[in-house]
Amino acid sequence: MTFVVTDNCVKCKYTDCVEVCPVDCFYEGPNFLVIHPDECIDCALCEPECPAEAIFSEDEVPTGQEQYIEINAELAEEWPNITEQKDPLPDAAEWDGVPDKIDHIER
Repeated sequence: MTFVVTDNCVKCKYTDCVEVCPVDCFYEGPNFLVIHPDECIDCALCEPECPAEAIFSEDEVPTGQEQYIEINAELAEEWPNITEQKDPLPDAAEWDGVPDKIDHIER
């Protein structure tokens, strides 16, 4: 089982989760983070650290957001690894809680 970054991370990109990951399995795109499913050890440390509440266990991904399981796997192969906390995007607070942001993922 792995953890998955879902919709509410898009255009927010808080990185509190990255700081606590013991295996450095987060990958960073322009406006979204993903978790590499083959690297995640299912420790659950990242989930409570996410201010946007966008991280879920694979078997608890909210209904309608299942496509993020595949998106995380795909983009983790393309994007660079991130291992340190950074500032969130400048307008993160405005986007936090906005639904259906999948079309806003910058690749």
